[in-house]
Amino acid sequence: MSKSSLRIAHFTNTYFPMMSGVVRSVSTFRQAQEALGHTVFVFGQEASNYEDKEPYVFRYPSFNIPIRNYPATIPVSNHIDWLIPKLKLDVIHAHHPAPIGNAASEKCEKLGIPLVFTYHTRYQEYVQYMGMPEELIKEIIEHQLARYMQKCQHIVVPSKSIKEMVESVYGIRERVTVIPTGIDLKPYREVNGRSVRTSRHWTDDKKVIITVGRLVSEKNFDTLIKAFAIVSHKHPDTILALIGDGPIQQELEKLTQQEGIHDQVDFIGQVPFEEMPNYLKAADFFTFASITETQGLVTIEAMAANLPIVAVDATGTSDIVEDGKDGILTENDPGKLAAGIDRVLSDPALANHLRTGAIHKAKAFETLNVTKRLIDIYGQAAEDKKAGIYVVPDKRKPIYTVAWNTLADQADKWLAKVEDGLGISTGSSKPTT
Repeated sequence: MSKSSLRIAHFTNTYFPMMSGVVRSVSTFRQAQEALGHTVFVFGQEASNYEDKEPYVFRYPSFNIPIRNYPATIPVSNHIDWLIPKLKLDVIHAHHPAPIGNAASEKCEKLGIPLVFTYHTRYQEYVQYMGMPEELIKEIIEHQLARYMQKCQHIVVPSKSIKEMVESVYGIRERVTVIPTGIDLKPYREVNGRSVRTSRHWTDDKKVIITVGRLVSEKNFDTLIKAFAIVSHKHPDTILALIGDGPIQQELEKLTQQEGIHDQVDFIGQVPFEEMPNYLKAADFFTFASITETQGLVTIEAMAANLPIVAVDATGTSDIVEDGKDGILTENDPGKLAAGIDRVLSDPALANHLRTGAIHKAKAFETLNVTKRLIDIYGQAAEDKKAGIYVVPDKRKPIYTVAWNTLADQADKWLAKVEDGLGISTGSSKPTT
């Protein structure tokens, strides 16, 4: 792809006003790509009562999933179907495999342009929250991902651990590249957080431990709150600040009451993307307990804010944090996490050492640098598309020999249990042949 200015479309199930790692990734790359002279379009979910602040954002219909307070995008739109060919796109970058990712792949095939897919998250880790048989859903998800990635010219992964997983599970060794989401360091240099400390009533005699994430079970906030309860006994001058909202907020608030720390935990709610540097700079330390991260973007943002990091040693986070150099990594246990937080609170020299390491690490993720690498990937993907080259897996991997009859039997058994509980009867889930 020799063009100096590309026309790029990002297809994502979630975009503003939602806040998530994927939304931040799409927005960050969009801004950097535009700064480099490219024209960028975003296709996302319908957002009622929200006015886009950016140009070229197009919305598919969607409905809200109440139990998760999460949008389900329906990628069907006559207007978008009419519009896409007129945009003269050079590449489509999908950020979810389905449902919007399927629309992206169909557009690419019709237009003869490359498809790049970012494997943002460990989708299989979320099945325990679906209320369905875990092993069954895991196998279905993995099989669908395997099929989807073969429609792509290139796979982008946010961390080394995800690249290793893609190779191990799917046998994809070529045309897969680690491109972490970058961060713009400038806002972190320009703010000091004083206005936030004032508005949140965080007085100077308090040490603020901050964390960021959607309030859902997989983010492991219960472990973090229990750890803070232990810490607060030794350090009563501390505040735990939680940025984010989600379906388990009331459950977490109840837990803080049970632990006797309700008055020391500040549920801030969702914070606008552009305000995040202010909030992080207002804090003294950053802690993180999630065990389902792929990159740990909020951890990088905390490093850019010059905060010492104490986090659970899990994939994504451990790709970023070097234990003892720019953060402290602990086992996934409230007592162990509490001990790590206590170390940093009790040792100012260690805290300063970690601050120095954190800001140095953050510079490696500067936005424009990583975005230029992504643009190079688009160029390679375009050449591969012209040559008829797609991502090729190792089909000797178990995922490609999945026994669909077995999966159908498992589905039937689960449905039978549901039907018994509801007092209804339906036919078999197996297709007839």
